[in-house]
Amino acid sequence: MNIFKISSKNLVRNKLTTILNIILVAFGVSILSILFLASTQISSKLEKNAKDIDLVVGAKGSPLQLILSSVYHIDYPTGNIPAKDAYKLMQNPMVKRAVPLALGDNYNGYRIVGTDSTFSNLYGLSIQKGSFWHKDLEATLGNTVALTSGLKIGDFFFGAHGLTGNGDVHKQHAYQVKGILKPQGNITDNLILTNIGSVYKMHEEKHVEGHSNVSEGAKEINDKQITALLIQYKSPMSVILFPRMVNQSTNMQAASPAMESARLFSLIGVGIDTLQWFAIFIMGIAALSIFISLYNAMKERKYDLAIMRCLGASKSKLFFLVMFEGVLVTFIGACLGLLIGHIALEVIGAYQESSQAKLTGFTTIPQEVYLIWIGLFIGALASLIPAMQIYKVDIAETLTKNR
Repeated sequence: MNIFKISSKNLVRNKLTTILNIILVAFGVSILSILFLASTQISSKLEKNAKDIDLVVGAKGSPLQLILSSVYHIDYPTGNIPAKDAYKLMQNPMVKRAVPLALGDNYNGYRIVGTDSTFSNLYGLSIQKGSFWHKDLEATLGNTVALTSGLKIGDFFFGAHGLTGNGDVHKQHAYQVKGILKPQGNITDNLILTNIGSVYKMHEEKHVEGHSNVSEGAKEINDKQITALLIQYKSPMSVILFPRMVNQSTNMQAASPAMESARLFSLIGVGIDTLQWFAIFIMGIAALSIFISLYNAMKERKYDLAIMRCLGASKSKLFFLVMFEGVLVTFIGACLGLLIGHIALEVIGAYQESSQAKLTGFTTIPQEVYLIWIGLFIGALASLIPAMQIYKVDIAETLTKNR
């Protein structure tokens, strides 16, 4: 009989145990990978889209809803505000820059935003093809909108009432594509930009020709409404004075993107923390399973190890052989978990209804390297005690018992 042969029953059991250990590690790592990727992308999107916006002024209601609708474009507005009141705020000495927004329509789920030239300056937009909008019913497309819709310079399209769906299409007026923006890596990639006059024209039978700048056309819009104002402060003192003035002396509300984004992320963070602890618990179970399987395997393989010692294998070589077995299992599991995590997040992103907040698995973050190192550490830690049993094997006694 071959002295190195292990019974088929033990061999099958060891293989099944190894596969189970790999699955446990992969499951824990995949959850952590999804959480890291999703939280990083959400945090990055929140930061990029709110960059250089100190305050949002809109209709009274939920401050978070106002921020989500006007900055991130993933919720419905709290209502509209009188354009004449908004114009007064734009002229306030504490305001460095004020960008008006008029929302209400969409094209295939992409929001049509009525605004003026200050919007381009706020986000640092630049043209890839064509030009910016100048007149009513001229539109400039975000890069993602152009790629997914197939619209080109000179094409015409109809907007639909509401921020989602194509139920009530405004067929009385068609927008003409005048330009396509360069990729910005923020919310503007998913927007269709036009002037505020175009938004008015879509919702009124009679309309005076609009202007590309609200300040220039203030007289024409005094009896109109807009959705919100994006505000940049002129001085640090405005942080304290301006929001209080808006909330107390007007029928509008002021909301800070920084504060509301932090509150939103703290709410999301509760669920993320719970899932992270669950993933860590799974990793702990995997480590315990690896430890038990290797420890039991050492008992069954004492005779084989004793023979290997007689053939010249040193204790240190056998020690590192056992350690390598545990580390290899967790390494394979960690790599498999990362792959599953990326695929799962891409699938999740594909089924997201909102194009503005899509997640993707086709990206990597530095934290994922730590997941591999954590997997290796768990494998080494779980293998340490079983591997140390090598030094306790009595060659003569083991060979005598198994003669």
